[in-house]
Amino acid sequence: MNVVDLLIKLLSYKSLTPDDAGSLKFIEEYLDGYEATYVNKEGVKNLFLSKTFGAGVHLCFAGHVDVVPAGNNWDTNPFVPVIKEGNIYARGTQDMKSGVAAFVQTCKEVENFEGRLSILLTSDEEGDAKYGTVIMLEYLKEKGMLPDYCIVAEPTCETKFGDAIKIGRRGSINGYLTIQGKQGHAAYPEKAINPVHQIAPILDKIAGINLDNGDDDFAPSQMVITDIRGGMEVTNVTPGDLKLMFNVRNSTKTTQEDIKIHIDKYFQGLDYSLELTQGSYPFVTTRDSKVVKKLSESIKSVTGVETKLSTAGGTSDARFMGAFGIDVVEFGVINDTIHAPNERTSITEVEGLYAVFRDMVQTFNKG
Repeated sequence: MNVVDLLIKLLSYKSLTPDDAGSLKFIEEYLDGYEATYVNKEGVKNLFLSKTFGAGVHLCFAGHVDVVPAGNNWDTNPFVPVIKEGNIYARGTQDMKSGVAAFVQTCKEVENFEGRLSILLTSDEEGDAKYGTVIMLEYLKEKGMLPDYCIVAEPTCETKFGDAIKIGRRGSINGYLTIQGKQGHAAYPEKAINPVHQIAPILDKIAGINLDNGDDDFAPSQMVITDIRGGMEVTNVTPGDLKLMFNVRNSTKTTQEDIKIHIDKYFQGLDYSLELTQGSYPFVTTRDSKVVKKLSESIKSVTGVETKLSTAGGTSDARFMGAFGIDVVEFGVINDTIHAPNERTSITEVEGLYAVFRDMVQTFNKG
């Protein structure tokens, strides 16, 4: 079985979060020379496969086998892979069974490595991820088996295969702000306290505002308003309160406390309340880390492309690796159809990703 055959097989499993649909058992049996450990919780399956070749570093490949629902407007059955004009169509081709196939095939074929090779897979990355990768990492920490380096095979490339890897991710802070007013008749505005009028002159101080200047690794943290609502959808009653929601994809320079200070600066004197929740925390792997350098070199060797180091995009399970002090990077195929109808990736990219991972494993401890 080659890497394309393996991908076709993985795509045939209808592994909707958090159901692995039997795909993890198949991978375990496919890598019969690796020691398998399952840590399952609340219907989520997590599989760790490892093999020690000798003394040296511990390099881990990580990813997820679960996919989002297919949705409508597909031209073909999303769980029956179709090859057409050099592309493979099915749910999960880009996000991220192509990556899983590439590193599983690499680990199956490798003969020598100075250290330990491992694979960490979960069936719950697209969901809450509460009982997924983080649960396995907690187990590995307890056993003294945390990796030194990790590659998460999420789709990272933008327009050309090899053009981008992720060396970190921004955090995500959600804000819920409520302004209390006093409901009244629109004909007698002086008898009411209209929170819409109160917030109107403030909006340009918070909407789309950069909370820091960014740095070499991160773009500025920006406050993005996602919802404003108040009133009863009538024209003659002013609202008694107003609710506003926002999100900040934050760099390491902006914290929840910074956001609280910024809000209070402009809302001081108003009757407001603010709740903040942190969905994920920012992390970055240094540019001189061995895993960053070696992956960049392998991409250049296989594709001829000078890859850029990025922290853009949403969240991934790499955030858990970063929280455990593991040097982690992300690299995979182009991500232009993830979560969309007719998701697809090219055979050339899948073979290229496998070649990059194979080159990296073969050269990781050289030079």
